[in-house]
Amino acid sequence: MPKPPVRTSAKLRARGSRRGRPIMMLLDLLGRRWTLRILWELRDGALTSRALRAACDEASPTVLNERLQELREADLIELGDGGYGLTALGRELGEKFMPLHHFAEKWSGRQTSSSRPTPPPP
Repeated sequence: MPKPPVRTSAKLRARGSRRGRPIMMLLDLLGRRWTLRILWELRDGALTSRALRAACDEASPTVLNERLQELREADLIELGDGGYGLTALGRELGEKFMPLHHFAEKWSGRQTSSSRPTPPPP
């Protein structure tokens, strides 16, 4: 029995995927330059466009605005009185990142300790 077609949003399409599977659409969105950084910077609360740009190491205004629009269309962020903030769906996604964040901290510590030069034998 064939699988039912996966519905895709007209706004969100995964580059390189003809079927528009939800996981591919999400990974495509998250893989775009500055997207993960924007979501990460908003994890503790809303930021104005200017504060967000500063937090993102002065990302170009054009790219930042494109990503903000894409994230709004994906219902991961919203624009409110305090600036851009995560939606409930965006906060849920952020919670999924925390185990990866903890792993990255552990991994980074190992990389730092293993990158020290080994002293030559006596």
